[in-house]
Amino acid sequence: MRTGTWRGILAAIVSLSILAGCGDDPETSGSVFRILSGSENQSLEGIIQEFAKQEDVTVEVTYQGSVDIMRELTRGVDSTYDAVWPANSMWIALGDTTGAVQASASIMRSPVVLGVKRPVAERLGWVGTDVSVDDVLTATEAGQLHFMMANAAQSDSGASAYLGFLYAFAGHPDVLTAADLRQPDVRDKIERILGTVGRTAGSSGFLKDLFLSEYDAYDAMVNYESTVIEANQALVANGRDPLYAIYLVDGTAIADSPFAYIDKDDPEKEATFQGLQRHLLSDEVQRELLGRGRRACLGINCDPSTIDPAVFNPEWGIDTTRILTPVKIPGPAVVREALDLYQTAFRKPSFTVFALDFSGSMGNSGGEDELKAAMRLLLDQESAAQYLLQASPDDVTVVILFNDGLLSEWMLLGNDPARSLQLASQIEQVQADGGTDIYSPVIRGLEIMQERGTDGYFPSVVLMTDGQSRDGKEFKDLDAYVAASGMTQVPVFAITFGKASQEQLDEITALSSGAVFDGRGDLAGAFRAVRGYT
Repeated sequence: MRTGTWRGILAAIVSLSILAGCGDDPETSGSVFRILSGSENQSLEGIIQEFAKQEDVTVEVTYQGSVDIMRELTRGVDSTYDAVWPANSMWIALGDTTGAVQASASIMRSPVVLGVKRPVAERLGWVGTDVSVDDVLTATEAGQLHFMMANAAQSDSGASAYLGFLYAFAGHPDVLTAADLRQPDVRDKIERILGTVGRTAGSSGFLKDLFLSEYDAYDAMVNYESTVIEANQALVANGRDPLYAIYLVDGTAIADSPFAYIDKDDPEKEATFQGLQRHLLSDEVQRELLGRGRRACLGINCDPSTIDPAVFNPEWGIDTTRILTPVKIPGPAVVREALDLYQTAFRKPSFTVFALDFSGSMGNSGGEDELKAAMRLLLDQESAAQYLLQASPDDVTVVILFNDGLLSEWMLLGNDPARSLQLASQIEQVQADGGTDIYSPVIRGLEIMQERGTDGYFPSVVLMTDGQSRDGKEFKDLDAYVAASGMTQVPVFAITFGKASQEQLDEITALSSGAVFDGRGDLAGAFRAVRGYT
């Protein structure tokens, strides 16, 4: 099949990803008010639906990552959505290239903090004193602090923390510039601190859940203050040491959670937006948000009399009286360059094994074409750059094709565009046939990692399948291998097609705090979500 045909398939998949979750009905679409929101607001949807019930309107909320929100906003008035609620205004600045986004107002704010287990913070001497980004770098390189941080190219909390690090290493200029990004000392230090990140995630919420599940293996995570509060509530309920919030003195960023209108010259939609924005900014809702650990104030430093110390707990290091001087978000061009550099030069490299199902059912269901298009999205560096999914020079990519046996195995070192496209072409030439054994390719992927070593990498296995395993190894074989090899820290992720067995995939991914992503409604979105964790 020609490259042009594959580009057509890819475009169709990307179009489906943009529309996924919207539930368009041609006869009723005009009466539905649609919001595109960051995933951190999912727990607040009840507040939205309360307004919808009061006003007798239908409101639908779709949750996506920061990069997806940015890309959707480039569609301007052709967007599927009527309003947008990202974590940070910078995603509007990056995406609103047509000026369609109007009437933006911050609903609440949350600083990005380093949440450290209280005993570790005490041992490091970080309780009740100023801590700098250089202090964090020193502690991590000395092996005194093992921490998690979300992917800066996919998650706002990760991007905000990353920009804060850059400001600190650049000497805290008034505004970060492209020249700052090219300073050798800045590049050296940002590579070093990102190289000490133990696990990453594509969203702040998943990072919190990952930290809770891997609590004994890590000392800290970088996340929103509000998310650290949520994590502490869970930790205390389970009798574990809570996290102590560190507001980095030279690198604190603040998420401002703007709610904004996508102006399509529709008076009815505009009136709904204005009413909903007033509802979110009302005293009643602002008090409710404060009760949930969000700084719902006009200023970042709230009136102490409105703060519940059981939520904003000083024993957890939460300090609402501290004067915070957040880093300034630079212009869109500098932010984009910084994110590109994160993906291609600064981040810790990935060692990823893709186990691709080429059993007969993949050909019958159309999953084969979708899988090939998804891999081309990743391997075509020009296409990957649109989603901040580019490979770095030090990445290791392994592709294993399987049905009821192992069919082919290819390894790609680095990010050479020609070699990447050659691998995509090799995958495209394979035809689906035969039965299904999903355990053998995962075992083989882990064997390859054990042989080469995973130190200095984010290792992961990504299993893409549409079937149930019937024709080879069983889960007990994989479980035994993981236990014997000690490869418990390599997460296995799965993307489902067709009639994939949720039970089998849940078992596999639970071995190492992985996750299952549904590729049946939005394959491109699921694929990008998985890459946010690797």
